[in-house]
Amino acid sequence: MSIDALQRVDIHPTHTHGDFQLRPGRPIPFGATLVPGGVNFSVYSSHATACTLVLFEKGQSEPMAEIPFPDAFRIGNVFAMVVFGLDSETTEYGYRMEGPFDPVVGHRFDAEAILLDPYAKAIGGRDVWGTPPNWNDRYRHRARIIYDDFDWESDHPLEIPIEDLVIYEMHVRGFTRHASSGVKQPGTFAAMREKIPYLKELGVNCVELLPIYEFDEFEHSRPHPEREGEMLMNYWGYSTVGFFAPKAGYAATGKYGMQVDELKALIKELHQNGIEIILDVVFNHTAEGNEHGPTISFRGLDNKTYYMLTPEGYYFNFSGTGNTLNCNNPVVRNMVLDCLRYWASEYHIDGFRFDLAAILGRDPWGAPLANPPLLETLAFDPILAKCKLIAEAWDAGGLYQVGSFPAYGRWAEWNGKYRDDIRRFLKGDTGLAGSMAQRLQGSPDLYAWRGPTASINFITCHDGFTLADLVSYNGKHNAANGENNNDGANDNESWNCGWEGPTDDPWINGLRTRQMKNALAMLLVSQGVPMLLMGDEVARTQRGNNNTYCQDNELNWLDWSLMEQNTELLRFVQHCIAFRHAHPVLRNRDHYRNIDYVGSGYADITWHGTQAWNADWSDGNRTLAFMLCGRHAKGGTVVDNYIYVAINMHWDALPFEMPMPPLGTQWHLFANTSMPTPEDSYAPGSEPVLSDQRQCLVGGRSVVILVGK
Repeated sequence: MSIDALQRVDIHPTHTHGDFQLRPGRPIPFGATLVPGGVNFSVYSSHATACTLVLFEKGQSEPMAEIPFPDAFRIGNVFAMVVFGLDSETTEYGYRMEGPFDPVVGHRFDAEAILLDPYAKAIGGRDVWGTPPNWNDRYRHRARIIYDDFDWESDHPLEIPIEDLVIYEMHVRGFTRHASSGVKQPGTFAAMREKIPYLKELGVNCVELLPIYEFDEFEHSRPHPEREGEMLMNYWGYSTVGFFAPKAGYAATGKYGMQVDELKALIKELHQNGIEIILDVVFNHTAEGNEHGPTISFRGLDNKTYYMLTPEGYYFNFSGTGNTLNCNNPVVRNMVLDCLRYWASEYHIDGFRFDLAAILGRDPWGAPLANPPLLETLAFDPILAKCKLIAEAWDAGGLYQVGSFPAYGRWAEWNGKYRDDIRRFLKGDTGLAGSMAQRLQGSPDLYAWRGPTASINFITCHDGFTLADLVSYNGKHNAANGENNNDGANDNESWNCGWEGPTDDPWINGLRTRQMKNALAMLLVSQGVPMLLMGDEVARTQRGNNNTYCQDNELNWLDWSLMEQNTELLRFVQHCIAFRHAHPVLRNRDHYRNIDYVGSGYADITWHGTQAWNADWSDGNRTLAFMLCGRHAKGGTVVDNYIYVAINMHWDALPFEMPMPPLGTQWHLFANTSMPTPEDSYAPGSEPVLSDQRQCLVGGRSVVILVGK
């Protein structure tokens, strides 16, 4: 033993239990942490009377040891102990908590239950996706200890300005699970690495992943009503088991316990290719459900701390899934903060999207808080200072905060009003010209003091119709979910273009393709931050199912043969994304002022109709046009081209008179969705000059985009 080791007091045991040597642990950090010679275990419970550490050899059904925490190892409400000599690579651990079982008061302690550590950095028991667990195992989700020895080299979060992002929302498994993906390990983090060249060719520079925390795909699993031998599963993963642990079933190496390194390798390669990664995080509820659900972790550790409870001891259900996490309790708030700090620092995550984030602003009894401590803490945390924070600004309890979410100058929002207004205008509803003007310029009516970057603009997302289904179905077709078509939203604002579902009619299929181009063109010329749904660029369909949360099959998997079948749409999307990247005037941090403040002779944005300088705001109107002055790009700090966009959602073609661009410039055609490919769009820089500089014919249900240069 070295002299340094002899001088270290903290490597010497003070207690023994059987063959195990122990000493009092450090209460911070919570979880299992490698220390010299052993492992420090720390767990919180404010109401438990005693705690026992339960140790397993990896994969064994019976514990190899159970070590009660001596009273001297308890500091406040934290049990902390160092166990020396453990082989951390072959050890799994859990806890038994003793305490009162009195549900009316809020306590549900059960000394027979072995509980998962909320701070577990890796979790065993669901190592390979879809492999049925041992239902007789009394400890199914097992905490594991990890080595933090990944070589990041020089990697760090990219810190791309949020206004420059084009986000691609995707499901890790669904992205590569289809047989057509041609990858080595379908449905995994490793497979996603193989498809990074596709993401770069598409032009997106940020992926937003549906939940990748450990969850149980067998939660509420049941036979598929239409496919014999197939199971409906918890496919989306919005039901967290462990907030600190990446899902082993998403890793090709999960069966070897290497999911941490596999995910880090993916993030590192995404960053090397200029692509940020945002995680969809679910802090509004857990997988334990209501009083009839399983006891996995939080309920057995300290039910009254972790959950919002009614005066009778039942669970408030603002999440729609059985329970609601008590996020503004200081202990739970600190856990959320610890979790996000961990992912930002140890995984180099660039940002987070918070599922049902309105819940995070409720007090322990469910009332909305004027100044929610958790939201404020996350906004001003020094470690999260450069992370993107995005809220789904509503919850299942009816709290809708789009435009009013407590932002503290940091939070952006999924703009549900953008989605709804664009969808309605796209299908030809009237009375929307004024609302569309707001949405296209970053929703200043909602985010007057926050700027357009507060608006995450989207038309489709995982929850609802795909873009192809939005133009192919008037109603949802969710029978495959086994809920008698009662699940999923009914207010889809969709239009089937004259026929419900697939058709061989070339006119209807042509209209559907044009409508998809229209939607994507409007999205990518809007101020704010655009988000595309995985597969929309190639017309992926879910066959009219608008709630595919339980479908681990072709309804959710991306069919890569669509890239060849729908090259026209894919090419159009690539050009539109490239056009957005090429023009800073489309990506302002501040709202337009509708005035000329740089002396260009033109206001930063001007509104037009079929007549130049004469926008039609009447209720019956289905057209709108606007021009952006390139001298006002980025608040006048960048000089760009002029851009003119004409939108005609009337069924007939209409002539649009264009405003004249500055002397010495001409209008060039970037996109015209009424034209057949390849004349529907051009690569930025190769746009042809318009023969008529005064007016252009905009086809029925079409969008024209011009660039003045």
